[in-house]
Amino acid sequence: MSGRRARGPLQRVQRRSRELQAQVEALRAESAAPAPGQRKALSERCLQLKKLVDENTNALHKLKKADEPAPVGNYNQRKEDEEKLLLKLSQQLQKLVLVLHQDDVTMNYSVDEEHQKDTQTEDENGEEDESEDEESSEEEDSEETDDEDEDKLLDDPNVKECIAVGNFNAQQEGDLTFTKGEVLLIHDKKADGWWVAENSKGERGLVPRTYLAVQNEDVDSQEQSEEHIEVVDETADGTEIKKRTDSHWSAVRRAITENDTVEVLATIGAVPAGFRLSTLFQLLEEGNQFRASYFLQPELTPSQLAFKDLVWNPEKNTIYPRPTRVSLIVTLCSCKMIPLPGVSIQVLSRHVRLCLFDGNRVLSNIHTVRATWQPKNPQMWTFSPRVTGILPSLLDGDCFVRSNSLSSDIGILFELGITYIRNSTGERGELSCGWAFLKLFTSNGMPVPSKMYELLLNGGTPYERGVEVDPSISRRAGSGVFHQFITLKKQPVLIVKLRSLSVQSKDILNLLPETLIGSMCYIHLLIFYRQILGDALLKDRISMQSTELICNPILATFPQLMDQPDLMDALRSAWADRERTLKRSEKRDQEFLKSLFVLVYHDSVFPLLQSTSLPDYKWADEESEASRWKVIADFLKKSQENDGALQYLLSPENTHKAFDISELAYDFLGEARKNNPGI
Repeated sequence: MSGRRARGPLQRVQRRSRELQAQVEALRAESAAPAPGQRKALSERCLQLKKLVDENTNALHKLKKADEPAPVGNYNQRKEDEEKLLLKLSQQLQKLVLVLHQDDVTMNYSVDEEHQKDTQTEDENGEEDESEDEESSEEEDSEETDDEDEDKLLDDPNVKECIAVGNFNAQQEGDLTFTKGEVLLIHDKKADGWWVAENSKGERGLVPRTYLAVQNEDVDSQEQSEEHIEVVDETADGTEIKKRTDSHWSAVRRAITENDTVEVLATIGAVPAGFRLSTLFQLLEEGNQFRASYFLQPELTPSQLAFKDLVWNPEKNTIYPRPTRVSLIVTLCSCKMIPLPGVSIQVLSRHVRLCLFDGNRVLSNIHTVRATWQPKNPQMWTFSPRVTGILPSLLDGDCFVRSNSLSSDIGILFELGITYIRNSTGERGELSCGWAFLKLFTSNGMPVPSKMYELLLNGGTPYERGVEVDPSISRRAGSGVFHQFITLKKQPVLIVKLRSLSVQSKDILNLLPETLIGSMCYIHLLIFYRQILGDALLKDRISMQSTELICNPILATFPQLMDQPDLMDALRSAWADRERTLKRSEKRDQEFLKSLFVLVYHDSVFPLLQSTSLPDYKWADEESEASRWKVIADFLKKSQENDGALQYLLSPENTHKAFDISELAYDFLGEARKNNPGI
């Protein structure tokens, strides 16, 4: 019986993996101090061994529990552990090939140190300057002790700045290209010898430890010293750091460096190698700095004595329109050739998150549009071109975009994402399926034309370059022109359209805050809110120096709707029902419409915000979304039948949250946005 189990498919793969692991360890030990002229042979052995590891990985992916001749306990866990081991071996070999190849090409430096710390092999040769390559072995031995001390200093966690001793070109996604003499800021000294570093441009990635040395101004050339001083001015002294808010950059660091979850999913074939933790989702989770509810609030001038984007027009008895540098409508049309996730994860939501971006910082709120897809063509995502009636605003592909930023590099960042749940563990998460950036101005400062754009999606995060969403597509491609053309057709793309604005559209958009992205289907509700805000802050305040709380339920609670789209849909529905009963003359009376909007708000979403029957809003939770909408729909029906919400509010059958003054009191000094040049 034991002999039969030993011939099981999974056990055969496991046995082969142990054999390969032993060969990899032996090869790494030989490569730590290769004999002269042996690098090429070692590199060829490394490539051959990697091919065997990949073949064993493919064999493992094809295994099924039903193929086993006898029951295997914890089958899925054993298979997953085996995939992790094979991935580790593949990565070790790939990095080893890189070092052997680079050492063979760049012989100006003695980059013969250990490739990874766990080999515990001391290097016989110290790092030497280019002019000392021809010195005798006797002199090298005399410097061995100094090099060992330098190694210890290099590995010291308190040493954060290192200088590159050779040129390095990125060989795979996540690597950082650098040149000799470049100073790098080290963020994470990983045990495998591949460290997370940042260059003077703020670009991050993995770099090999063996190409780094501790910066030493006494022995470095004058040229290197000057370069060191320049980089310190930009990074160590905090010039750039001051622009980076903790909320922003802690989320970015997590998306770049904490890829354990993604690596596991990629190992088991659940997602392509170019997927990452969603950068924009991480920003949304950090706080309200990038939420629409924050950007809907009025912005103060630098002196904080007046409002920057809310000014009263006494002639027309309303707020002044505010033209901005960026004011447009972008329509999400479709996404094509988006890679399918594996069966080991269940997708809860497919969506696109978009924001204004300058290549370094997010300059607006992050807006989300949910995609739809058909089982017969799951690689294509589509969006509703115009949401009307009972369709959720979350599906609205028509988005307004506004900003007064003067950045020459400003554009729209699109990040495709999926919210998933892992079948084996129940773990929830959000991954980026690729991103694209559409610059809004040309090199001479002119706006880009209004037309359809087909944007090729990049893998990794928006702070990585040269990463493919699915590298396996390029690996399978042939060398011919036809094969390259077919490969290009298989690459994932996002299709969007920039729409030119009519005079009426411009007038409407100019009543919004200077910086905001949102859905066109509820823009009329935002205009009502802004007009009511202008009345309270500019027209009806007893004194412009008064900072007292303002009793106004709409101003106190309306921004919450921006973070709960189903409640925004409830207000849209209630307003549409009331608007259909109006006469033509009433529709032209702005003051009448504004007062009616206040009544509709009080009879629809305001009671729901305080109801204990309404479950908390949870993103991409089907059960929560269904139960919330049932409560909302039942309430709207009763409110319409009873000509208002008063009966619901007074009924003993309905319970509400304990009263809090924040339901009615608007503290504009606490809520208003301070002028921030970094946003």
